[in-house]
Amino acid sequence: MNTVEVKGLVKTFDGHVRARRRRRGDAVRALDGVDLAAEPGEYLVLLGPSGCGKTTLLRTIAGLEQPTEGEVLIGGHVVNGLPPRVRQIAMVFQSYALYPHKTVRDNIVFPLRAERMDKAEREEKARWAAELLEIEPLLRRKPRQLSGGERQRVALARALVRDPAVFLLDEPLSNLDAKMRATARDELKRFQERIGTTTIYVTHDQAEAMGLGDRIAVLEHGRVRQVGTPQEVYDDPADTFVATFIGSPPMNLVKRGDRLVGFRPEHLLPAEVVPADRRVTMPLSVERMEYLSGDRHVYGTVTGLGEDTRVIARLPATVVTPIAAGETRAFAVEPERLRFFDAAEGVRAEPVAIGGAR
Repeated sequence: MNTVEVKGLVKTFDGHVRARRRRRGDAVRALDGVDLAAEPGEYLVLLGPSGCGKTTLLRTIAGLEQPTEGEVLIGGHVVNGLPPRVRQIAMVFQSYALYPHKTVRDNIVFPLRAERMDKAEREEKARWAAELLEIEPLLRRKPRQLSGGERQRVALARALVRDPAVFLLDEPLSNLDAKMRATARDELKRFQERIGTTTIYVTHDQAEAMGLGDRIAVLEHGRVRQVGTPQEVYDDPADTFVATFIGSPPMNLVKRGDRLVGFRPEHLLPAEVVPADRRVTMPLSVERMEYLSGDRHVYGTVTGLGEDTRVIARLPATVVTPIAAGETRAFAVEPERLRFFDAAEGVRAEPVAIGGAR
């Protein structure tokens, strides 16, 4: 198990990468001074919207891209300039990149052929990986005869037989349907726990990130906005980008002077179900409601906390308070659930006094 670390990583591309910038001849800065480390045996997830630099970061760690500035270290050794095959990494791509004319067995052993490993050892490694990933009955099939989840496991087996020090996974579940993604996500987590290999996983799906990661690194515009456990980035976002990118529905933000007051939808509840001795109350003008997976999503406008702001309250099935569109009623949040941000910079700020706390 190895540490993977990047220091001051910058990656720029020529202006022709994006047509809208080609006319100006500007360079595109895909990574902008990234400092990040994955600890030995850790499952680190890179999360962010499309174009934020997460795949570029993964490819730079793999050696498929060379950094413009900064260093990539694997196991404490700088690997800048080294080709992928000597970095002891194995990468699984979104497309799986299986050879359609080869059987599952031949796909798995293909990288071992390139290393000139003898046939008996290749076969033994293929059987071991197939057993670990429960694809032994598939060894004689071709990729076209497999489901999406089975192809994903074949790609993992092909990576596993190389005994990598680090696994790099680039959105490997994006081609699966929703039900299969949930199953495959669980399989990936259990697989990584069994082998204990340091794993870096790229996704734009927050459910995958929250379900898989020991820690999550949230990226935007080539910069790391926050690194922490799933609970840390959800409960204590470092800035308004993380607050609104993670969570469905996202965190509510209400402007109050030079602060933004944030609270999660599930923490905004009818006032009567929040303890009277510790609550911040606010009138909510109810506009409409949705019923989703047993929860009620209440959409409306809050007043009295700061500027009038549209918010969402997510009420669990256990809260049976009657609520109707068109009415205004008191809602409340416990003070410890409030998060404060600088209104101009969007970063965390010191709390301010809130009227209505009792």
